[in-house]
Amino acid sequence: MGRTVDAALQGERLSRSGGRWRSPRCFPTSDLQAADATGAPQGNREEAVKEPERAQEHPLPNFAGGQHFFEYLLVVSLKKKLLANDYEPTITYQFPKRENLLRGQQEEEERLLKAIPLFCFPDGNEWAPLTEYPRETFSFVLTNVDGSRKIGYCRRLLPAGPGPRLPQVYCIISCIGCFGLFSKILDEVEKRHQISMAVIYPFMQGLREAAFPAPGKTVTLKSFIPDSGTEFISLTRPLDSHLEHVDFSSLLDCLRFEQILQIFASAVLERKIIFLAEGLSTLSQCIHATAALLYPFSWAHTYIPVVPESLLATVCCPTPFMVGVQMRFLQEVMDSPMEEVLLVDLHEGTFLLSVGDEKDILPPKLQDDILDSLSQGINELKTSEQVNEHVSGPFVQFFVKTVGHYASYIKREASGQGHFQERPFCKALTSKTNRRFVKKFVKTQLFSLFIQEAEKSKTPPAGYFQQKILEYEEQKKQKKSREKSVK
Repeated sequence: MGRTVDAALQGERLSRSGGRWRSPRCFPTSDLQAADATGAPQGNREEAVKEPERAQEHPLPNFAGGQHFFEYLLVVSLKKKLLANDYEPTITYQFPKRENLLRGQQEEEERLLKAIPLFCFPDGNEWAPLTEYPRETFSFVLTNVDGSRKIGYCRRLLPAGPGPRLPQVYCIISCIGCFGLFSKILDEVEKRHQISMAVIYPFMQGLREAAFPAPGKTVTLKSFIPDSGTEFISLTRPLDSHLEHVDFSSLLDCLRFEQILQIFASAVLERKIIFLAEGLSTLSQCIHATAALLYPFSWAHTYIPVVPESLLATVCCPTPFMVGVQMRFLQEVMDSPMEEVLLVDLHEGTFLLSVGDEKDILPPKLQDDILDSLSQGINELKTSEQVNEHVSGPFVQFFVKTVGHYASYIKREASGQGHFQERPFCKALTSKTNRRFVKKFVKTQLFSLFIQEAEKSKTPPAGYFQQKILEYEEQKKQKKSREKSVK
């Protein structure tokens, strides 16, 4: 999607409750009413890292198709404060305008719309009119009280016009994770906005009435532009939907394979990880790529790839987190009380802080397998899809080899409800180093959420991970058959 950024709202944190993991409420759905004009919670900033409980949150869903493309299109502009020299991001355009909402729906909409401007301008309110500004395409994630997520797809640029002016953001709010597709939609919105806001309405109305395509399918929109005539816009969804929300290029540009592997290892054990960079796009895209390496598992702790200045206290959070901080705030981060943090400088490609055991978390043989696979043929890849598959594949294979046998160790009742048999599952691994790693991994929230879904499902999900498990099992059978024939 060009440069994709993923910023999540403060507080996708987890706390233990009665032996079960539960996520706390996030900033836009619980604390917004206590926010001041800057977007920072009133009172002590340290309170930002307290952990109220809330229902289980859901990872970004994979959509089969048929849903609506989006909920809102917004334009967020910088407006000068009356009694200060800085600016406040404000929604200056909204489509559609919602009417006749029930009281609960109206309150939810107000909370949502109040949160969005802060994440369209996460780098603070100190701006000055500019004559040049590089456009940025990025996104953020808002988590509701019930754990469902909405994604904000953004394009930040200078509006058309003479002389110095302030950047503004086009923001599309959707429940669907498909960054490449929405980048193209933002291209069309930007093109129309240069003509007139009135030209945006029929395009977005047509998009709102169209059904979101299934993987590999295309939807075509008919749109009229003054002086250009009628245009037909084709929006095609990638066939392989598990990677449609990520681009690994920035991660590869910033870090060596060995460093990526150590970051992956830290994430697998749900540790605290902070990424540093100055550019919003590089910073956030790298974090989103790191989270994507965990497929088929989902990071469900604090996840803020672009931390707004007012929420920097998040790095003091005692529970696991994966966050991104702009380099200008490095000193504030270093002065914060933190324990066992992996601090990654994306600009220099170095670790400023580490626990020290990152190289020893994963089984040595499987580490070598990942590094060998990553290094083979990397320079021959031409498209972002090829890069994504090349980078993701070895990490998926890692999970296939370590936990791909999970379905055989779910014992089912007559009702169909399953119960995971942890001890025999771990003992089934013949490699001692693999078994040692898996005994730690099964205690994580990553694995717990995954296995809870598997216990509820009567059959393994027919997805990409299951496909790779079946391929691996077939390869083992063929290898065993060849060995028998040699004997």
